[in-house]
Amino acid sequence: MRILEPLARLCGLLAGALIAFMVVLTCGSIIGRETVGKTVTGDFELVGLATGAAVGLFMPLCQLHRGNIVVDFFTARAPKRFNAVLDRIGALLLALVCALLAWRAGLGGLSSWTSTSTTMLLGVPEWLAYAPMVPGFGVTALIGLHQAVFGFDRPSQHGETA
Repeated sequence: MRILEPLARLCGLLAGALIAFMVVLTCGSIIGRETVGKTVTGDFELVGLATGAAVGLFMPLCQLHRGNIVVDFFTARAPKRFNAVLDRIGALLLALVCALLAWRAGLGGLSSWTSTSTTMLLGVPEWLAYAPMVPGFGVTALIGLHQAVFGFDRPSQHGETA
């Protein structure tokens, strides 16, 4: 986890920078439309590309801090040991799904790159949205696998202890 935690934090910082970029871009476009009648051309394209990248990049930090949604309606009164086993199984399933997503995002990005697919208005290469998803989902898969094998080293965001 010594390597995974800094990677998760770096991914989170990059995702936060993308969110800040989207806020500035959206505000600039709205202010421009309302004051001088001009918007930022292709703002929705850039926001769409950045959103996909940000989602993939936020995943490692979310999993590291156990911030995913937990529906414990049926297990709220179950023994802690049983819930701990379910948490590990959930982490393993998340690792498998994120590994699949990293693989498919990688293939999608390569396909987009080889076909030189671009956005309609600005002509931004679409593979730029896929590229940050691959390491984001990859790191999330590794964190989930580590948590499934070695357990959790921090309490969840839902009040339990580690």
